Amino acid sequence: MRVTMIGTGYVGLVSGACFADFGHEVVCVDKDETKIEKLEAGVMPIYEPGLEALVAENVKAGRLSFSTDLTSVPNADAVFIAVGTPSRRGDGFADLSYVYNASEEIARVLEGYTVVVTKSTVPVGTGTEVEQIIKKTNAGAEFSVVSNPEFLREGAAIQDFKRPDRVVVGAEDDRAIKVMRELYRPLYINETPIVFTNRSTSELIKYAANAFLATKITFINEVADLCEKVGANVQEVAKGIGLDGRIGSKFLHAGPGYGGSCFPKDTLALVRTAQSVNAPARIVETVVEVNDARKKQMADRVIAACGGSIEGKTIGVLGLTFKPNTDDMRDSPAIDIVSALQSAGAKISAYDPAGVEEAKLVLNDVDYVEGPYQALEGADAVVIITEWDEFRALDLERVKSLMKAPIMVDLRNIYRPAEMAEHGFEYSSIGRPA
Repeated sequence: MRVTMIGTGYVGLVSGACFADFGHEVVCVDKDETKIEKLEAGVMPIYEPGLEALVAENVKAGRLSFSTDLTSVPNADAVFIAVGTPSRRGDGFADLSYVYNASEEIARVLEGYTVVVTKSTVPVGTGTEVEQIIKKTNAGAEFSVVSNPEFLREGAAIQDFKRPDRVVVGAEDDRAIKVMRELYRPLYINETPIVFTNRSTSELIKYAANAFLATKITFINEVADLCEKVGANVQEVAKGIGLDGRIGSKFLHAGPGYGGSCFPKDTLALVRTAQSVNAPARIVETVVEVNDARKKQMADRVIAACGGSIEGKTIGVLGLTFKPNTDDMRDSPAIDIVSALQSAGAKISAYDPAGVEEAKLVLNDVDYVEGPYQALEGADAVVIITEWDEFRALDLERVKSLMKAPIMVDLRNIYRPAEMAEHGFEYSSIGRPA
């Protein structure tokens, strides 16, 4: 089938490349000429394992191409809208201006029956708005609007697209359903569950899923705080409850709070949507508040570990992105933590395997170095913020020799307290006895 993907950000580029790998003919469109030029040259705008090779393979095969215009839309069987929906300044609602602008531009060039698919994460009712915009712009257009939310984890997005837990499609007519079945037909080999429902339900599934996962993270973080007060071990608590099939073990890892491109904005957007229809989501409201506060509180742990003051001290920071295997700094806990440490008078020496260039856009006056050990030279303490694999087996004797003081604050519970004690570290982690 012929597919046009509007937007070459995380969702659009990964989805477009994977559809092409299924055998479909895909054109990825973006207004950013520089981005398109780089993509045509094989340079990826994001860091995602396996993406560069996947794009190159499908470009070479002639199934994937890039453009700055919509000339491919008239021939497309399906046009996907995969543009950003950031939180709107001032009120927290999702900013749908990019979605609506794309809808209007698509409408102007539609020819023949086309399925217009919202891949972007959008509030309930957005599909109806898109439908009205297209009808208003092009009264003679023959089309259907479908909701098809993405469930891609950064760092594992290709795997998630090709072998998903489920595919959700919100459609209002059989003709559109037929097109969507054909697009995802390759997944039937793996017996992937495909949930067909109406648009509003599909749109809400995405928000409800992210809000629930964010709630699990926030729940175990609060349990971790309780563990610290009563002498319990949050990792063992998480294992004990996660073995219950009704609960599950995923997203029960205590840490500095969630961040990234989805959870912060999607939980807030769900709260605002619920409030606007007088059905307040009190649990999600609390999740948002608790998580925001938690990220700010993490710097206090570092300060406490350093004896109550970090004025004039150097803090080595390992990991800046909100999770490993991505360069995404959006709402990363590192932003709040580093900023708070700087406000308390500390100098920051930081390393991240992939996120330094993005970090430079949001964190100033940081000494960015090229490796984990360089970040620890002369440091009065080290804080692990992101659990990149290369931080899991550091040479602890070397670490100790490089630092002014052997103080480690492990916000991801990578190391064992007993092991750190044996190496002479003053070690603190999340929700575990010292």
